[in-house]
Amino acid sequence: MYVLPHKTKQIFFVLIKLSLVIAAFYFIYFKLSANNDLQFSMFLELASKNDAFTLAHLVFLILLSTGNWCFEILKWQTLVKPLKQISFFEATEQSLGSLTVSLFTPNRIGEYGAKALFYNKTQIKHIVSINGLHHLLQLSVSIIFGSIGLLYFISIYSTHLNYTKLILGGVLCIGFIVLAYFALSKIRLKQSTGRFSKLLHFIKTYPKKLVILGLNFSIIRYLFFSFQFYYLLNIFGVDIVYLNAMIIISTMYLLASVIPSIAIFDFAIKGSIGVYLFSFLNIEAITIIQITTIMWIFNFALPSLIGSYFVLTFKWPKPQISK
Repeated sequence: MYVLPHKTKQIFFVLIKLSLVIAAFYFIYFKLSANNDLQFSMFLELASKNDAFTLAHLVFLILLSTGNWCFEILKWQTLVKPLKQISFFEATEQSLGSLTVSLFTPNRIGEYGAKALFYNKTQIKHIVSINGLHHLLQLSVSIIFGSIGLLYFISIYSTHLNYTKLILGGVLCIGFIVLAYFALSKIRLKQSTGRFSKLLHFIKTYPKKLVILGLNFSIIRYLFFSFQFYYLLNIFGVDIVYLNAMIIISTMYLLASVIPSIAIFDFAIKGSIGVYLFSFLNIEAITIIQITTIMWIFNFALPSLIGSYFVLTFKWPKPQISK
């Protein structure tokens, strides 16, 4: 079988990295310039009218996004610790680099493969499992806060929903989860029983202290980006108490988390849900679309552009030398 020369492989590798970065830049530009709900020129005009881009606001928004991503990176650094001790910079490289690659994949599933590339082949299965736990913790926080927000929301606002069907659907979902739990609990946690039991065994035997610490980081991160949304509401002149805003914001993030989407369309999903939910407070749709767009720019677009640098400078990990 013909084997490509090492130099040719390097050229192909560089081309792949360049293609990913160019694609990331293109998709970000495309989503900002071809937004049917809000043209970019109109977005800039409306934002300038509300003084959204004053130096003080920009600095504070950047600080909130930085805090959001710092705790995301700390969470990854913490969870991967049993497998490999990595520095904060390495965790940043892996988190932002994988974000750039995952922009084009449903529910950021590409992040699983991208993070695995930073590790040796023998560690890939563990990295995929750790990344699954990493996302599960954040999803759990969204579900907990969102469920509380949703209960308050439907008790305060007249949504004209069929609650009988909703309750029935909820009971069916809970029943399915309970049945799945008992079915999974009967699986023998031995390495010889296959891939799924290995994954289940890995999660159940993971250090509880690290899981709790990762959960705390997820909660802090949630508070950062939810407050950022509230802060933007204030910038755009929406007079609302923080707790009342959090009822709708947490509900929005809950509903957005259960809808399959691609990261580059994230602001469109949250925007459409937010427009509906905030309409109960008579807040204009254009205001919510602006806010979700700004949130996407600060928390997805800019970090992914930084991550493109790590994609370009990526090098294959050195293979472990067996002693």
